[in-house]
Amino acid sequence: MSFLHTTLLGAIAGLTIYLGLPVGRMPIRSVRVRIGLAMFAAGILAFIFMDVTSHAMGIVNAALTSFKDHRAGFGHVLELFAVLAVGVTLGTAGISQVECTLKHRRGEPAPVSGGAAGAVALAADEVRLHDERRQAALKTGMTVAAAIGVHNFAEGLAIGVSAKSGAIGLATVLVIGFGLHNATEGFGIVGPLGDVRPSWGWLGLAGLIGGGPTFLGTLLGYQLHSNPLELCAYALAGGAILYVIGEIWGGMRRYGHRTLGLYLLAAGFIIGVATDLIVTYGGA
Repeated sequence: MSFLHTTLLGAIAGLTIYLGLPVGRMPIRSVRVRIGLAMFAAGILAFIFMDVTSHAMGIVNAALTSFKDHRAGFGHVLELFAVLAVGVTLGTAGISQVECTLKHRRGEPAPVSGGAAGAVALAADEVRLHDERRQAALKTGMTVAAAIGVHNFAEGLAIGVSAKSGAIGLATVLVIGFGLHNATEGFGIVGPLGDVRPSWGWLGLAGLIGGGPTFLGTLLGYQLHSNPLELCAYALAGGAILYVIGEIWGGMRRYGHRTLGLYLLAAGFIIGVATDLIVTYGGA
């Protein structure tokens, strides 16, 4: 397959993430519906976490098998394990540490009380809290987009490697499967936003961050194949997705409807498995 055709396949696979993003513009007032959407998105992310970690462990296990068969040194196994450990740590605790640092630098405003000044301060605090909740929701959605973007970069590598090797059928099936994946991932980005309606510009940027790496990964995979690079992408994505799932779960527990949320979480996970079957059927 030519480089031009491979580039086109990567672009198609990446752009499908925009199919699910417009859901974020729908006006949703029901708390139950918002919880259901957020937990459904968490279910999709749970599947992606399982998917990326299984791929990551596959790379490490392959290196361990090579060492066992005396075809590689133990140092290579340790290097890959270190990449996996550092990537997952940066994706979970690293994000949390950055958030704590930014909050510390912003600091808290000094309290104001007494008479009319107190009423004005109270109103100002309500506006500030509303803005903070909105910014926190948008930040969570963009974190999901970044985590999915790293995951899609690894998927793009698979498309590029398949196209370079001449496996046109496999590359095409991968694009179809990953395209369906990306469509559900777009919903996974906007699901945690709750009642916050993002702008079209925000959705465009989130789609670029989440889907663009598929295109970039395809270009790079066509040129070279690197197990450490692929493992690093999977590890970072897995860690970041695990962090986001924890944030969504912690936020949704305050609203109740726990059983409903768990049903929708299971549904999101099942949808992720269903779309992955297409990729598996193609022999990936």
